[in-house]
Amino acid sequence: MRPSLVAALSLMFVFAAAALAEDRLPTIPPDQYTDEQVKAAEDFKAARNVPVYGPFEPLMHSPRVMNQARAMGDYLRYNSAIGNVLSELAILIAAREWTQDYEWYVHYPIALKAGIKPEIADAIANGTRPNLMSADEEIVYDFLTELNKYKRVSDHTFERADKRFGKKGIVDLTGINGYYTFLAMQLNVARYQIPKDGKNLIRFP
Repeated sequence: MRPSLVAALSLMFVFAAAALAEDRLPTIPPDQYTDEQVKAAEDFKAARNVPVYGPFEPLMHSPRVMNQARAMGDYLRYNSAIGNVLSELAILIAAREWTQDYEWYVHYPIALKAGIKPEIADAIANGTRPNLMSADEEIVYDFLTELNKYKRVSDHTFERADKRFGKKGIVDLTGINGYYTFLAMQLNVARYQIPKDGKNLIRFP
């Protein structure tokens, strides 16, 4: 197939997906909320000090799920046993695993600000093992790469993580991966769009 035709078909797919995005799980205007959604939005704002946004917008179609997810995220993102820097690395790994553009768009700059080197984040985006990781970053990367690829973690990798982070850290690290996998799945199902200044992750076979 000619490259020009491939490019044209790719563009058609992108535009078609964008056109269909709002047909999936469209953002519900607050003035159309049900009583349950109003309560969920109030609880969200009380916890986060902002209105419902981002991945929580499609989740508002099931407000109890949305607020349960928000509560879990309040701990895993901000208070986990592995700390915010490594949690941001874990989030990038989950976003890459699911090719979740919005998740990456939001957390890439946060990860850099937290202290993740651009070269490490960019390697993850390209689907390659980063060079020059710290010992802690290697543990997180290896643990989650095994978990996502093989659906298991080897004894050696588990023991390294256990020695460094303890049992609580292992549960939290696994929880971060699971939580952001959950959000990525919801966003992919909804075809939630990134802002116009965002860059889509490369789709791997």
